[in-house]
Amino acid sequence: MARTMWDSTVGKKTVMAVSGVIMLLYLVAHVIGNLKIFFGAGEFNHYGHWLRTVGEPFMHYEWTLWLIRVVLLVAVVAHATSAYQLSRRDIRARPGKYVHKKPRAGYATRTMRWGGVILGLFIVWHVLDLTTGTVHSGGFQEGHPYQNVVDTFSTWYGNVVYIVAMLALGLHIRHGFWSAAQTLGVGSRTRDRALKTLANVLALLLTAGFIAVPVGVMTGVVS
Repeated sequence: MARTMWDSTVGKKTVMAVSGVIMLLYLVAHVIGNLKIFFGAGEFNHYGHWLRTVGEPFMHYEWTLWLIRVVLLVAVVAHATSAYQLSRRDIRARPGKYVHKKPRAGYATRTMRWGGVILGLFIVWHVLDLTTGTVHSGGFQEGHPYQNVVDTFSTWYGNVVYIVAMLALGLHIRHGFWSAAQTLGVGSRTRDRALKTLANVLALLLTAGFIAVPVGVMTGVVS
């Protein structure tokens, strides 16, 4: 039954919707945590340490954090895989180009595919930069997330990569939230306007919240 569901278009769209909701909930929590950087190094570093001790003593050190990482990894892989397969299926279903283009399609809708690629590449870079320190500039300091963030956004390329990715994220959420609502049966004629408004508000708040951090470093508010 699971294989039959996965092979169907509805099944893949459902996987995309559910995995998208999981990632959206994480992003809301993540942006709230990121904004703690404006309360100073002590507060932000304490938050970073707390993430590794959540659930103690029942959970061992970092177990909860690794559990969250595994769930997110599964969600990202499921989301990307279903999106790719749906895209290929759509192309095979209509191999010829449309005679008439649809200029009314929104910018976010037209850029969902390449936006997803940008976000995928950004996730890899972000992990290598601020989690493992592999590509980090200025010397990665384990246990000092505040200084690591300041180091990253003290470089022009760190700011460019992050801000471009967050703009792509905003567009992705704006379209994806509404699409997920339709797939999960939440949408209706009477709710469409409210759902689209909520999607716009979520996309705006998350984008602004994430971009506030590099802007804070660039302006010297965070230093």
